[in-house]
Amino acid sequence: MAQLEAKAAIKVAVIEDDLPTSNQLKGWIEAARPGIQVDQWFSRDDAEAAIERESYDLVVLDIELGRERHAGVAIINAINKSRATPVLVVSAMPATIYRSIMKALDAWDYLQKATFEESDFIDTFLEILRAAKDRQQHRQKEQAAAPAGNELSIDPLRQRTPIWRGQRINLPLTAQRILAALFASRGQVVSYEDLYQVVKSGQNRDNIRKHVSTIRDAFREIDPGFECIENVPMRGFRWTDEAPGKHK
Repeated sequence: MAQLEAKAAIKVAVIEDDLPTSNQLKGWIEAARPGIQVDQWFSRDDAEAAIERESYDLVVLDIELGRERHAGVAIINAINKSRATPVLVVSAMPATIYRSIMKALDAWDYLQKATFEESDFIDTFLEILRAAKDRQQHRQKEQAAAPAGNELSIDPLRQRTPIWRGQRINLPLTAQRILAALFASRGQVVSYEDLYQVVKSGQNRDNIRKHVSTIRDAFREIDPGFECIENVPMRGFRWTDEAPGKHK
């Protein structure tokens, strides 16, 4: 029974090079959710090694670590490559500039140091945990209801997180929209004209083909045998589910 409880324990990483600040954040987290496991990391190298090794439910990090002004950006990129762990950025960098940058990197939220209270941090932290749990439950339901052989998960609660066979697919926003359109109509042909509706510019067949090529290349980076997007000559494209391990 104790082993089951240990497995279910929430694990959080606090990545902050200033010890008093790190301890303060850890204390707030433990007060908000007693029994939570909080790991503290103080450098980019140690943090990246931990992220590769551990499976965290949430990461709280500063952008600037030691002499590395943008170490946090590299850490977020490392997180995005390995798993879609939610990230709460707590930094002294001006929010007017860095909030949009962190959003583009898929951070869930941004708090600027010296501008928020303990209650603000706790409310944000708990909200992210709840959203992450809802996202996981939705994904499990989606996978349970999906046709046999389908291993793509597109999360409607958060953009830029399509998952293929357990790994994140990094795609530009327009390519994500095309992928979502194809997957929503899987098994059916999606015409060029329909795909024009999801691109903001370049509404022509050549541009659509380039975006589809980008999608295929992104999938093949993690699955060289990927063949789920079919070209239907003169009409458009079609997503076809295939049995696991079966490739053309």
